[in-house]
Amino acid sequence: MNDDRRSPFRDAGTDRSTAEHVPDTPQTRAPAYRLAFDDEDFLLRDELRPVRLQLELLKPQLILEERGITSTIVLFGGARIPEPEKKDKARTRTLAELSHFYEVAREFSRLMTAKSLASYGREYVICTGGGPGVMEAGNRGAADVGGASIGLNIVLPHEQAPNEYVTPDLCFNFHYFAIRKMHFLMRARAICIFPGGFGTMDEMFESLTLIQTGRMERVPFLLFGRAFWEKIINWEALADAGTISDEDLDLFRYVETAEDAVHVIENWAPDPCRGDLPGR
Repeated sequence: MNDDRRSPFRDAGTDRSTAEHVPDTPQTRAPAYRLAFDDEDFLLRDELRPVRLQLELLKPQLILEERGITSTIVLFGGARIPEPEKKDKARTRTLAELSHFYEVAREFSRLMTAKSLASYGREYVICTGGGPGVMEAGNRGAADVGGASIGLNIVLPHEQAPNEYVTPDLCFNFHYFAIRKMHFLMRARAICIFPGGFGTMDEMFESLTLIQTGRMERVPFLLFGRAFWEKIINWEALADAGTISDEDLDLFRYVETAEDAVHVIENWAPDPCRGDLPGR
């Protein structure tokens, strides 16, 4: 963290240290005496939720700013997709067949991170959910070429440790899904969706909705694996039903390879937020 303080006032860390060495009395042992910012029981109260939301937004923001990271390439995809060498242990035949997307994600991250290194790792930094499967492949590809990558983990009842390829000082942990999603998209210069399940589709549709409704500028929105996505989602049926417009089908593109995705990103013309909603 940045220790270059400009304030003439005594800093919080010094006071916390001083408070740890006060005489042991009934008064100093009482919860009321604890410094508010150093009192975990107080910070975990239901009434402090707005403060915790703010802290979860602010902590990664400050760290990423201190690292000089200005833009990211976001990878969403299934945690259950194995690397090809382990596809024989996949739970289903389909997961085994999807294992090649692990290598596609890894190669894509290698290529994008090599470009990121040209900006000293400040732009187009790979950002994943920090877990296994496609997420691991994304962080692994960045590590393959000596680059940094971000992992935005979240506490789940069955949560495993972050994958070993996330850059340690860019490995974050969240309590609130909503704040985590904001950090996925705040710096996104491309959104890459690999085959996945509920979590992947939740992230995909929320991102698409922000772009569709003009709440977010258009960025390359890439669906890896046309056959998978057209089997899972009947996009044309939504347009035919009128629940989305035909123009909404242009908000995303299908790609099959890492090279396809890099080509789209490299040739993307800036596209501002929508001013109106087609079909409304």
